[in-house]
Amino acid sequence: MFDSQQLLPDAVIARVTDRRVSDPEFAWRIAQTRHRRDQLAPDGKLNILAADHPARRVTKVGDDAVAMTDRRDYLARIVRVLMSDKVDGLMATMDILEDLLAIDGLLRESGGGPLLDRKLLIASLNRGGLAGVCWELDDPITGPSPAICQSWRFDGVKLLLRIADSEPGSLKTMLASAQAITESNALHLPVFLEPLPVAKTDKGYAVVKTSEALARIAGVASALGDSSRYLWLKLPHCDGYEAVARATTLPILLLGGESAGSPAPFLSQLASALAAGSNVRGALVGRNVLYPGDEDPLAVAAAAGGIVHGGWSLEEALNSFAANRGRDLDWVSRYLGEHTRGGIVFV
Repeated sequence: MFDSQQLLPDAVIARVTDRRVSDPEFAWRIAQTRHRRDQLAPDGKLNILAADHPARRVTKVGDDAVAMTDRRDYLARIVRVLMSDKVDGLMATMDILEDLLAIDGLLRESGGGPLLDRKLLIASLNRGGLAGVCWELDDPITGPSPAICQSWRFDGVKLLLRIADSEPGSLKTMLASAQAITESNALHLPVFLEPLPVAKTDKGYAVVKTSEALARIAGVASALGDSSRYLWLKLPHCDGYEAVARATTLPILLLGGESAGSPAPFLSQLASALAAGSNVRGALVGRNVLYPGDEDPLAVAAAAGGIVHGGWSLEEALNSFAANRGRDLDWVSRYLGEHTRGGIVFV
């Protein structure tokens, strides 16, 4: 079982907080010196981790309603995934990106090597549609603007657009998304748009995962803003995914949804989606990689990357787990495992 404390001890989180207090510009400076890749997708495909759920009050994993509220554990799982060279980068909210930039900077100072060089950093723009609130589908830009993302030298932005036919809030979010796409285009920033048809249920809004609903919303999403030239779509898997792929020429990344516990169903869907159309170009997945039951997040992320970038079969992906499970779990703690403050050593 993955031990997040072994990879990222409490001492490291203490150092991040100390640096936030003593040097608020630290993460910004690291962002300015980070080595970025020359191309967004050198081989035309992407395997990106999603980590923006807590900002929308989505914290449940399995039976644990607050699993994602433990920031040390959450960051450890993200760092673990980013250790794989088969992972292209991360999509997250500003606070998460700043935490990781700080960890990257601390590792550099300690001789541990960079965590984020040539990884894509994509900022999540709208998280205001909190889960369960009466305005949930009115989801304005509550995060950074595209211009701020450019100033941080990020590699793209992400938007969530949920459309329910009976909810006026969907139109407000659609207008905000169109404006953000137009602003991003002017800055040559790639936009990763997650358009989801949803319906109200007793437990809140549920995604309508039919090929008809997803194909129709792909047509709506592709036309938003002043141009689609920097636009990627993030869409869930469904039966008949070929119809979804044929609904647009835009590149599509698969999303994962709630953690299934076992990584096998997600990896199977990923392999199936990639075979559905030439414009299905990878994955932008969070919980199924970060919380894969008893499996190591690094092993699952690398397996997904093998399917995306290496054309692995599902069997090859599952067989790859053993090579990555438990590998280099002491990488961060080797350099940042102790922190002295006020005569007390935190380990």
